[in-house]
This record gives sequence, structure tokens and C-alpha cells, in this order.
Amino acid sequence: GCTIDCCMECDMCEDGEENYCRKGGHTSTYNSKKAKHGHIGGNQETQTFGGYSKSEVVHERFIIKLPENTPLDKAAPLVCAGITMWDPLRHWGATKGDKKMKIGIVGIGGLGTMGIKLASALGHEVVAISSSDKKVDLAKEKVPNTTSTPPALSL
Repeated sequence: GCTIDCCMECDMCEDGEENYCRKGGHTSTYNSKKAKHGHIGGNQETQTFGGYSKSEVVHERFIIKLPENTPLDKAAPLVCAGITMWDPLRHWGATKGDKKMKIGIVGIGGLGTMGIKLASALGHEVVAISSSDKKVDLAKEKVPNTTSTPPALSL
């Protein structure tokens, strides 16, 4: 993920919104000093380089355990585009399961198709919003019951 540490004490961190940490901000996977909060080991004066590193120390709070034998090529989109699209669905109550919603996904690219899949898998009606009718077939291929806005819609 994008966060490797935070204060873990402020209201935002306690609510799972660590990227809005009120006590010095979160420590990012890329281009941060580790010494902000001190919950992770290693040289605290070093800069984080994320995916460009051979290894990185991350607080266990930000580790996602994948089930054994999970193909990495299938897991990678879920921990990148998947969490990017899951978080707003969670924030707006779409993951609770108590009510069905009509969810619009703007853009039918990599993130958009992930959003379409997730919202549909949660049982919601999905509207794919695009400035072009060229992606309508792609949206319907990902989730057959997806509707699409008129191609003339400008974003």
C-alpha cells in the first residue's frame, strides 16, 4: 500500500483513515523519512523508496496477508487498483450490504473496470460513465448488467 506508518492515536488513524493522520501525517511508501512516528525498525533517517527497494520495513497494521497459493498476477491488481476503488465504496457505505445502491463509475480504464467489478460483486446497480462510446463494450464485458451513460456525456 501507500502507507507504512502513522501515529495510530489520532481520530483519523483510529477510524482507518491513516492517510489523513493529524499528528505529522502518515509515512508514505515512497519518499518519506521513517522517523515521523517510530513504529518501524531500521535506520530512521533513511528515505522510503517503496517498490524500487529490494526490501522495506512496514508496520504490520499495513500488511495484507494473501491466502496461500494466491497467484501474484491476480493479487497485484487487487492490492493496487482494488484498494483504490474499494476505499470510496467503503467510505460511502457501499460495502455494508444492508442496502443496494446505484453506483456511477467515472472512466472505464484500469481503475474503472476494477470499480465496476467490485460494485457489481457487492450487488449494486452500476452505471459506467465515459466520454466515449468506445468503452461501452468493455464495461459490459466486465459486468454484463452494467448500464452506460450516453456517449455524448462530457466529463
